Amino acid sequence: MIKAYEDRMSRAVKHLEGEYASIRAGRANPGVLDKVMVEYYGAETPINQVATVSVTEARTLTIQPWDRSLLKAITKAIQMSDVGINPIDDGVSIRLIFPAPTEERRKALAKDVSKMAEDAKVAVRNIRRDAMDKFKAAKKAGELTEDDLKNLEEKIQKSTDKFIKDIDAVAANKTKEVMEL
Repeated sequence: MIKAYEDRMSRAVKHLEGEYASIRAGRANPGVLDKVMVEYYGAETPINQVATVSVTEARTLTIQPWDRSLLKAITKAIQMSDVGINPIDDGVSIRLIFPAPTEERRKALAKDVSKMAEDAKVAVRNIRRDAMDKFKAAKKAGELTEDDLKNLEEKIQKSTDKFIKDIDAVAANKTKEVMEL
């Protein structure tokens, strides 16, 4: 009965990690291109499905398209996106050089990280509330005893605490990464 709610809480944490992957913290990270789509044979396709994306140096991302005719389309897609870095096209591959963020930018990113973490915590707490409501409805319908209700409430609270702790850990790691020079 609790497993379904724990799965939903787990998905909230995974979603947060995905959101964090797209935050550019001065270090080259292929995750910043996950939401960038390129026009490929009439279909919008993620860059990582038409090219090899690799980190060649700490602040440099190299995109090697499998089809060289895509170089211009990939360059255009990156320029039109919110990545905020101008791609360098050398005729064979595309390089993205990530500048070191300013102190002000790092603080703003850290603020964004904590806001996203708070949103994830709210999502987990909403899942707990849904579970509690479901348990109380089952008790009212006579499907659960008072003791069963208390046990389920304790279990769902322990799960909630565990996932909140996970979110805090993920957020702390991302904040640390963002604040590094």
